[in-house]
Amino acid sequence: MQTQLRGALEMSAAMVISGTIGWFVVRSGQPLPDLLFWRCVFGAATLLVVCFALGLLRRGLTLRQFALAAFGGVALVVNWVLIFASFSHASISIATAVYNTQPFMLVALGALLLSERLTAMKAIWLCIAFAGVVLVAQAKSGGGAGGSSYFIGVLMALGAAFCYAVAALVAKKLDGIAPHLIALIQVCVGIVMLAPFANLKSLPADAATWGVHLAMGVIYTGLVFVLLYGALQKLSTPVAGALSFIYPLVAIGVDYVAFGQRLGALQVVGAAAILIAAAGMTFGWTLPGLPRRAPAAGKS
Repeated sequence: MQTQLRGALEMSAAMVISGTIGWFVVRSGQPLPDLLFWRCVFGAATLLVVCFALGLLRRGLTLRQFALAAFGGVALVVNWVLIFASFSHASISIATAVYNTQPFMLVALGALLLSERLTAMKAIWLCIAFAGVVLVAQAKSGGGAGGSSYFIGVLMALGAAFCYAVAALVAKKLDGIAPHLIALIQVCVGIVMLAPFANLKSLPADAATWGVHLAMGVIYTGLVFVLLYGALQKLSTPVAGALSFIYPLVAIGVDYVAFGQRLGALQVVGAAAILIAAAGMTFGWTLPGLPRRAPAAGKS
């Protein structure tokens, strides 16, 4: 019982912290390439210490395993770029809601690439989520952004969800490899990817900017990954899936409190459809009149 309680607290903390990242990115005022580059640098430093403390650095990887982890790192970094960029086009609330289509992306990729079974109920939840995305995409942003820019933000959030699903699929293929070690490889790949775009010729000269970069790397990357992976080892899939919905709820609440973002009626309906469908997929809910299936797998 104590182990489960600790896992629940770790998962909740990870989701609450993650739910504030949109606010932090927008308020930081830092160029996105710089913010992500230093996130990877300080995140790698944090995860290196964790991996060393856990004795994970002594475990060797095959070339195939390393290549898969690196490929997942590419997908993860592109995911970060797209979701953070989407905040300036759509609102944090809308981008986060659309981003939660990632379980469906993962199911679709599993069906296409791993021959995993796509049940009728999963297909129905997928259609409901798609309808939610359509409603969100056609709505006007309550924060004033609209037209093509708003639509681009929605597309960016969808692209981020797809890239996250790719990274999660890669992680499934690396079953048996410590997730902390996979994350370390991924952020190191991010350093290499983002270095050409970061402003390294003129490093920050003030403590506040370095504080922003440290927070992104140590708290929003290293600490969140450690809390999340630690929780997933202690919790059942249904409990972990339930607690993962803290993230979008916190993000929507923070967007409202910090930026006064008020969603329009269509946006509320669309976002609710996406989150309900994601919950239905996670917990294996069935609609009246349909046969009950085994619970679906939770988020990776």
